[in-house]
Amino acid sequence: MMNTDHALRNHLLSQLNGGNAHMSFEDVVANFPPELINTNPPNVPYTPWHLIEHLRITQWDILEYIRNPEHISPDWPVGYWPERTATTNAAGWQTTIDQFLADLQALRDIVNDPNTYFFTPIPHGYDGHTVLREILVVVDHNAYHIGELGILRQVMKAWR
Repeated sequence: MMNTDHALRNHLLSQLNGGNAHMSFEDVVANFPPELINTNPPNVPYTPWHLIEHLRITQWDILEYIRNPEHISPDWPVGYWPERTATTNAAGWQTTIDQFLADLQALRDIVNDPNTYFFTPIPHGYDGHTVLREILVVVDHNAYHIGELGILRQVMKAWR
């Protein structure tokens, strides 16, 4: 019989990794045409880079909320998106990807840590928020926007 704590950790890691009911972050950004990273898809007020930068900022904020009692979240919603006119280059695109993946690994490390108690309220958190709640918010938010980027790639004819 599997330990319940071990099973929960495995389920959370599986969800963070993607590939269950949704594609992974790595799959959706792989071989993205660099000439389209700053292009607004039809009827969308942000670019693919804005979208992955939003994913990065949001995931980073939740990670810091979990682990840093001194963390102050950005203003909502403006602090969770780059400026509408902001652009990047291929190096900036890769930096966003690398930072997202590093923070994702830090979340995996928290989940893997046997000293992480998922149901205990975060001491510096709000309204009894727990690590479990925060990991599930990351999973939900990432899955939503990763799927969105996959669809935007299709609309933009950006799958090679």
